[in-house]
Amino acid sequence: MPDTPSSATHASDYRNALVASFLGWALDAFDFFIVVFTISAIAHDFGKGIPAIAATISVTLAFRPIGALIFGLMADRYGRRLPLMVNLVFYSVIEVLSGFAPNYTVFLILRALFGIGMGGEWGVGASLAMEKVPPRWRGVLSGFLQEGYAVGYLLAACCYFFVFPKWGWRPMFFIGGLPALLALFVRYRVKESVVWQKTRHENWSGLGRAIISKWRLFLYITALMTMMNFASHGTQDMYPTFLKQERGFSPRQVATIAVIYNIGALIGGIVFGLLSDRLGRRRAMISALSLGILIIPLWAFSPQTVGLVLGAFLMQFMVQGAWGVIPAHITELSPDSVRGFLPGFAYQCGVLIAGSVVYLEAVFAKQVSYAGAMALTAITVFTSGIIVIALGKEKRGVTFGEKEGSAAVPAASAGGVSPQA
Repeated sequence: MPDTPSSATHASDYRNALVASFLGWALDAFDFFIVVFTISAIAHDFGKGIPAIAATISVTLAFRPIGALIFGLMADRYGRRLPLMVNLVFYSVIEVLSGFAPNYTVFLILRALFGIGMGGEWGVGASLAMEKVPPRWRGVLSGFLQEGYAVGYLLAACCYFFVFPKWGWRPMFFIGGLPALLALFVRYRVKESVVWQKTRHENWSGLGRAIISKWRLFLYITALMTMMNFASHGTQDMYPTFLKQERGFSPRQVATIAVIYNIGALIGGIVFGLLSDRLGRRRAMISALSLGILIIPLWAFSPQTVGLVLGAFLMQFMVQGAWGVIPAHITELSPDSVRGFLPGFAYQCGVLIAGSVVYLEAVFAKQVSYAGAMALTAITVFTSGIIVIALGKEKRGVTFGEKEGSAAVPAASAGGVSPQA
């Protein structure tokens, strides 16, 4: 199959893969953000403080690399489809069980297991989709794929608005079992990646050698994803708690504001993904984070509700604008033979390092304020992220499935350390 679809069959193939990967990531994020919206209620029911429940979010993030390791290795050895189906069923079952948790200890264990499922979905889904979509559309479709995360957040906000006031937090987790049905769509409508079929490893030793040979690329992508996860989780995860605890908004008001800023996230990811096809991956990401720095005062300290909502909308427009470039950027950097494993595992290792940000913000907020804690985090990680992005390289428009790869669009060069070695 050529990388650029030349028939209706090929177009249908990449559309189905993109839809499956998008929905898998969206429903994964939905399941994750249920906890973000219900921290206070869960803490009350289990007789714990908010930092203790915030720690379960950090535990979920910390276990994501394990899922990326397991499912990523499976994806490079056995193909993209089977691991994706297994993953969808696994994290759906764990989410439903979380709603039945009788105490904090069981809930904590289940959130760790959910982290394994969450960590495995992105790398497998992104490699499957990006290997199929046309190179000239890879940036904008990368933005569409990544903003499944924002759609998941949006769905969680809607669920919080309609379900939580009447039935509490547990039924929200039961709804989180729906992704298991998506496995049926993958089974019957999504074809295996031809790029994987052309570059698959015949044994585990060959896959291991290929992974080890790219250790410098792995370290670079890990550093990049650490900064990106600090940026996203540092501006998202405690924001509903900030709105409730510090600004006095009701649950439905919080949900409404979350819907608004996630619409901004969705638009931002697609806009900057499109820009990355024209300006380059790194330039688009640096532009988004630089503009995000300028928005911090409005986002965290605006005394008026209108200003606060506008700041939240613009902040997530920029944060997820930078994130929208990520699926295309790091899958392009990764060689065909390890694309199922390397981008996803490096991504989740970045999550592991950055996962403490939720707990740290919750603790730091006790000394200053939620606004102060989030603002300081944002300006620090945005600046650091810009530096890491600028030090890297890019392979915009590279053709997947060719021996050495050939760039369809010349990648802009910036001095610094190359992740390719």
